[in-house]
Order: sequence, then C-alpha cells, then structure tokens
Amino acid sequence: MLLWAGLGNPEPSMRRQRHNVGFMAVDAIAERYGFSPWRNRFKGEVAEGRVGTHRVLLLRPMTYMNLSGTSVQEAAAFYKIAPEQITAFHDELDLAAGKVRVKRGGGAAGHNGLRSMDKMLGTPEYWRVRIGIGHPGAKERVHGWVLGNFTEAERQDWLDTLLDKMAAAAPLLADGQPEKFMTQVALSEGSKG
Repeated sequence: MLLWAGLGNPEPSMRRQRHNVGFMAVDAIAERYGFSPWRNRFKGEVAEGRVGTHRVLLLRPMTYMNLSGTSVQEAAAFYKIAPEQITAFHDELDLAAGKVRVKRGGGAAGHNGLRSMDKMLGTPEYWRVRIGIGHPGAKERVHGWVLGNFTEAERQDWLDTLLDKMAAAAPLLADGQPEKFMTQVALSEGSKG
C-alpha cells in the first residue's frame, strides 16, 4: 500500500489557501479514481482506493500544517508503510506557480509540514510532490502569500488544469516513475509565471 498525504490546514476558511494545495491535489486524485468517502482516522481524514494497480491510502492531516507528521506517522505505523512508500503533496514557494517537481528526501526548506514529517518519521527519505505557488517577491510578504487564497484568475489560468493533469498522471507516480509523471504534467503547463 502507498500512503499519499496532502498537506494543508483543516479550517473550512482555509480550503482555498495556497498552503492547502496539497489537500487539493489528493482531493483531485480521490475524485478521479473513485476513492471511498473520506472518513476520520489517524488525526486526519482518509480515503482508500486504487491508482492503476496500486492500493493507495490518501490522507489529509487535520492537525494543522505544523503537526502534519503526527497524522502521517500514525497512518504509516498502522499499515506498516515504509518511508519510501510515502508521498507528501505540498506547496512550494521556490517553484514558479503551476510547476511541479518530484523528489525523494532532502531538506524541509522552511516548510513546517515537511519538518514535522521528517521528525515524526525519523527520516526525510520519503517522496515529495512539490507544487509551485510562486514567491511574492519579498520575504516579509511570504506569510500572507502562503495563507492567502488562490485568486479566481489563478484557478482559471492554471490551478484547476494542473490539479486535473496531476490526477491523470498519478498512475505514473504510483508505478515509481516520477520523471514520467513530471513530464506528463509539464506537457500541460504552457506558459506560466
């Protein structure tokens, strides 16, 4: 079984924030592949289903971003899922809006959700799907940018399409082909900032 965790914050008022793009990504996957209804478990919400030939547990931690690792660790421990079978979908300031990169391991780069996962899993050696939200340009604007809602223009220009393309390419990710996943998603990127 694979564990795919979308990182975000649980408050309904936060659903459209850039910081919640990880939740949006796993929601798109759940919808495309007809996953089970979301239910409360592991200090989060889980949905089960198949992506290609793989059983996947989707997880939306409800612990707030800074404690995401608590929820991820509980689910991983219960199902005995190794770190290399775990993927975190998260927002990435250092990528242009609409760009997607996949990597295994690495630093948290100031992302509190990843920092929490590193601590609770005892290793950074899990997969990350980094979803670019762009940078506001000035360090003092970062907090408001990350916790700001995606604009309607962003949704129409690239976000909705990107989430759809990521869900469509998800079988490649499940098959352990991150380069092909990124290539398939990139074919739809067009000209974004």
